[in-house]
Amino acid sequence: MMFTKKLSRRQMLATTGALTAVSLLSIGEAMAARRVSSTTTLTTEEKNDLAFMREEEKLARDVYLTLHDIWGTPVFANIATSEQQHMDAILNLLNTYKLPDPAAGKLVGEFVNAELQALYDALIARGKKSALEALMVGGVIEETDIEDLNAAMATSRLSNIDKVYQNLLNGSYNHLRAFARNIQSLTGQPYVAQVVSQEIVDSVLGS
Repeated sequence: MMFTKKLSRRQMLATTGALTAVSLLSIGEAMAARRVSSTTTLTTEEKNDLAFMREEEKLARDVYLTLHDIWGTPVFANIATSEQQHMDAILNLLNTYKLPDPAAGKLVGEFVNAELQALYDALIARGKKSALEALMVGGVIEETDIEDLNAAMATSRLSNIDKVYQNLLNGSYNHLRAFARNIQSLTGQPYVAQVVSQEIVDSVLGS
């Protein structure tokens, strides 16, 4: 299954630091040099990436909706709305290429991907501990999204897919900044990276 490969790749990149802040923030431009003509035939990896990103965006939305119900912190409601738009953007691509929707018929907190299901459960358990931990969960999700979107863009050949991924990536940058501001306001301390390198986080927060 591709899903296991995707999560393992993300963990490997986080461990080795193979992607620098510059490469992450400029991946769209780098990939443009080898873009091929638009085609309705996707590779298996491109199809799997779209399915994975659909559920990963759902995970973000579902976690934020749940944590907002628990803590009432406005940032969760605001970003959950944005995550719904991200889900819709991926669904449009799935429909364009006549691919099945893994999120169809799933309630909040329900996922086809077993690893995403486990991640959701773990993040909710952490977020219930305190308002600060809930905000830190937001940071984990956005850092993970940044990493996975860049990995998906590195294998996509199509400009229309990359355009959606880049829009989602820009959204994740904004969301990470929002969580970082809320965390710093609560603790008086700057945000510390949890998934990617501190260099990457500092580049996002400083841009």
